[in-house]
Amino acid sequence: MAMPDTARRYTVQDVRDFPPDGNRYELVHGELLVTPAPRPEHQIVVVELHDRISPYLAANGGGARLFSVAADISWDDETLVQPDLFVVPAAEVSRDWRTYRTLLLAVEVLSPGSSRADRVVKRRRYQEQGVATYWVVDVDARLVEVWHPDDERPEIVPDLLRWRVSPAARELVIDLAEVFSRLPE
Repeated sequence: MAMPDTARRYTVQDVRDFPPDGNRYELVHGELLVTPAPRPEHQIVVVELHDRISPYLAANGGGARLFSVAADISWDDETLVQPDLFVVPAAEVSRDWRTYRTLLLAVEVLSPGSSRADRVVKRRRYQEQGVATYWVVDVDARLVEVWHPDDERPEIVPDLLRWRVSPAARELVIDLAEVFSRLPE
């Protein structure tokens, strides 16, 4: 298959009809975002964050679930995103990705070529949709940008990343130096 034309507008169904070719296809307001398979550092950081968030949710999440799969999250016919990690409330967990609409946390780990999509295009869409907390993890800079729906600028976190699944829950604290120390030299 030839590379899809990124200048035209696409729908969720168009993207779902693409044959598998090793690329990751996402859609925001009809704009096609294409990224190749992530590099090893990306996957290491995803696993490290998953391993810290999962036990926290088991103890404090009230049934909220963490996912780290290429899930098709869609809020309309022109949006299809696949966060690297995301947390949804228990009430939305089902066998159908279409029920997963309220993201309590979305995490994107930057890869070569994904910076504009993750920092600008997807971030704006996540804010429009009311995603409670959005982390953009910059592996090269060893920091995380933390966004909320009404933020005009991110909080830049180079050391201790903090998050609560709900206002009444205990705070999760992730030592970023520890996460990044797992990366190969």
